[in-house]
Amino acid sequence: MMVKKTIKYIAYFILSIVVAVNLFILLSGRYYLYSGIAKTYLIGKMGPGIYDLDVFPVNKIPKSTKEKKLQVNFSKASITDKEEQYLNEIDTRAFLIFQDDTLIHEQYWGDHSIDEVSNSFSASKTVIGLLIGIAIGEGKIPSVDEPVSTYIPEFKTKGRARLTIRHLLTMSAGFDWQESGKNPLSEAAEGYYGTDLYGLVTRLRIIETPGKRFHYQSGNSQILGFIIEKATGETLTNYMYKKIWDPIGASRDAYWSLDKEAGDEKAFCCLYATARDFARLGLLVLHEGKVNGIQIVPKDFITQMVQTPKMATDDHVLNMRYGWHIWVYKNQGKPVHYFRGLKGQYVIVLPHLNRVIVRLGEKRGPHYKLSDQSDLKSQNAEKLGHTIDLFEYLNIADGIVNLSSNK
Repeated sequence: MMVKKTIKYIAYFILSIVVAVNLFILLSGRYYLYSGIAKTYLIGKMGPGIYDLDVFPVNKIPKSTKEKKLQVNFSKASITDKEEQYLNEIDTRAFLIFQDDTLIHEQYWGDHSIDEVSNSFSASKTVIGLLIGIAIGEGKIPSVDEPVSTYIPEFKTKGRARLTIRHLLTMSAGFDWQESGKNPLSEAAEGYYGTDLYGLVTRLRIIETPGKRFHYQSGNSQILGFIIEKATGETLTNYMYKKIWDPIGASRDAYWSLDKEAGDEKAFCCLYATARDFARLGLLVLHEGKVNGIQIVPKDFITQMVQTPKMATDDHVLNMRYGWHIWVYKNQGKPVHYFRGLKGQYVIVLPHLNRVIVRLGEKRGPHYKLSDQSDLKSQNAEKLGHTIDLFEYLNIADGIVNLSSNK
């Protein structure tokens, strides 16, 4: 009898939760939560994953017609047991090192392989930055100081006419956008699981003076995606294929998630590709926008892209870590530029070493923290805003290259 009562109470409890959740969704108008629940909890997941390709509608970016085989000369050196353990602990799925344009190390874990595509998450934001540079180089966008309202008329209202492309590129628009990979009520969650990206971003309000503070918000990238489409008259997928994917010689099809069938690309995330093709994007940045002697992205745009505009940050220090949609580690005058995405998707470019590193996986390390305030006056302050695993990847690559050259 007691068991039956317990089961009855549990059933009532579960039912009450279901009813409460439904009432909240219906009353708040957050219908995207149904999609989020269906695509996570109901299939045993706790959130977005790097293998969500079949979860959402997609546009295909065909492999290149100009495919050029990568130079491969694998190093005789390998990662140490300690490094292997570390990479396993943070669920690494791919780790590649290119030295002097040659692939010298390639390693995969689990079911990941050379042909596997996975989600770049926010690493795709850097691709959006590159496409803006190309559109400017073609004269389809006059400059980074062009008002957003030129392309998106909704921004002529509510004090948003002052917003420029530069503000979006530098993540300093000052929107009322909550960036959170864990909060299901955030705009970031609605962007990922919702079905109306254009409506989501055109409803945004400006609550801070643009250009004053670096505050990372995916809405900036999504608006840039719409600007590219309005300026070029092409879908983001088509423009990406013609201007980047085909020229760099991508060896496999890539995919871009959409908000709905025949809808809009999630410009702020969700470009799916293989590790080797992500590396080709890194090589494009390494060579200052040039591929096979042809300038794809204007060199002067790349030069500006990797600078760090002076503005405040959430850490109450001057921005030393973000350029025009690309992360920058100052590294005591030997800067490292990198694409970065949720769960630790990295395409790392080291110009001073002529090196590119790709790391894909399902976990990311915590952000670097200073031991005390005195570190603000030391070189350690440069590490603020970067993740601990970034430095691990740099060290692992150093070890492989150094051991290889000594053998």
